[in-house]
Amino acid sequence: MPSPSVEEQLKEAGLELAGTCQGMAGRGPRLLHNAALLEDFTADEMDALGSAMPMLRAAPGQVLINEGEVGEWMLLLLSGTVDVTKRTPTGEVSRLAVIREGAAIGEMSMLDGEPRYATCTAIDAVEAGVLTRSAIALLIREHPGVGAKLLVKLTQLLAQRLRNTSNQLVKMVQAAADSQEESEAR
Repeated sequence: MPSPSVEEQLKEAGLELAGTCQGMAGRGPRLLHNAALLEDFTADEMDALGSAMPMLRAAPGQVLINEGEVGEWMLLLLSGTVDVTKRTPTGEVSRLAVIREGAAIGEMSMLDGEPRYATCTAIDAVEAGVLTRSAIALLIREHPGVGAKLLVKLTQLLAQRLRNTSNQLVKMVQAAADSQEESEAR
């Protein structure tokens, strides 16, 4: 039996699909200002990208992405607020971030096929564009400039997240080393 399509997976999760994000440029300058993924896109390029992305709608409390699940898609948050949480080894839920319009989520799993790192839950009503691996391949074929620009922006986004994580790790290691030195000095 073939695996369910992305659209079927989203519908099974209780998420509403409502056409495409065609006309995404018409959402105004606020989206462009808040979306690092779109900051270098022209209005025409945004519309080409939007045409390749189904529109997802979620009500407050609905889970958009489940930690541990594998997904070949990511979301570009067009409106609303999302809580990003992770379960600790003891089973407690820890908040990692609250994200808003313009944020991209789920891109790591979309690109590498590995399980989702965190759970993303709608805090209020959410609209998001769904970007799949196959949509990126289609963009590369039909709109090579848009596809290339999108891949560059995704690479920059991942590099920035890696840099931020590395900086946090260095701070934690330094704090642990400082604490160890203080303990040994006593």
